[in-house]
Amino acid sequence: MISLAHIFRDRVIIGIHGLQNKPSRKTLEKWWKQAIREGLARIGHEKHFFAFTLVYWAGYFYNAPLDPGVTDSSNPLFLEDPYVPGPLKPVKVPPSDFKRKVLDRLEEKIDNIFFREDSFINFESISKFIMKSLFRDLDVYYHKNCVADSRNNLCARDALRKELADVIRQYRKKKILLIAHSMGSIIAYDVLTREVPDVEIEYFLTIGSPLGLPVIMKKIFEEQGLDFRKEKTVPAPENIRRGWYNFSDLDDPVAVNYNLADDFRENSRGIGPVDAVVYNDYKYGKIRDRHKSYGYLRAPEVAEILHLFLSEKRGMISSMAGGIYKTIRYLTGKK
Repeated sequence: MISLAHIFRDRVIIGIHGLQNKPSRKTLEKWWKQAIREGLARIGHEKHFFAFTLVYWAGYFYNAPLDPGVTDSSNPLFLEDPYVPGPLKPVKVPPSDFKRKVLDRLEEKIDNIFFREDSFINFESISKFIMKSLFRDLDVYYHKNCVADSRNNLCARDALRKELADVIRQYRKKKILLIAHSMGSIIAYDVLTREVPDVEIEYFLTIGSPLGLPVIMKKIFEEQGLDFRKEKTVPAPENIRRGWYNFSDLDDPVAVNYNLADDFRENSRGIGPVDAVVYNDYKYGKIRDRHKSYGYLRAPEVAEILHLFLSEKRGMISSMAGGIYKTIRYLTGKK
């Protein structure tokens, strides 16, 4: 009898986490898998077997991981947002058209400011200030060496890219679905375009991504040698084969630029980001966090793509791919 492990050993889900310190790699990997299983159960596919590995980079920036056993909230290792299961039946909250319009208008205003050719303001300095003030890890990634004492001789950008690239190359003979949360989506995009362009990725999922923020886009333009005054978009990674799906909650402050389709153009396969607004239901006690990875991972819309990936038979292109792609485009207004 052929086991499920045998059937699906040709594919793997790779995850990469986002900003700030985390619990240990073992704990965080376990919690990501539990959240993924929750999402699959919500759409009636809780029996799916899947191979999963987490790319963990918090150890490059922090000397010790957060500890779920620490109860003193003043302790720097106190974990205030552990994994907690959500309801089996997810709360259905339709996205606000008003909020979407407000965010679209905000994006337009910010882009007009940051990408003006005739501005007398040094927006590079402003970008660095924003990173230092709001995204400490992102500032380190672009401009500094790793912070952890044991790795402070390493360039952060090079070290983090190598960490992900090594894992992707390890699984290069398998079908890969890559899930990138928050800042992990920036690292993932950089790695796919520059470090492993020869390794094919079946699906690329970005959740709670800040990729569309002007401070990030200008970095991408700069690194790819593109002139933002002449080109308004940058290319999607060429090695994405089936789909790039970008999931955002409209109340996620990191993914305020929730629409990546107008920032990244399609690759030669016709694959570009398909944006989908979802409801992130993470809540711990009275704390609600619309940016939390667990809430995204168990969203039914994310689970549908994972189900598609895990259901495809070896060597065959499932007709479901086109159907889900068209459905998401329809639901997001891209008919």
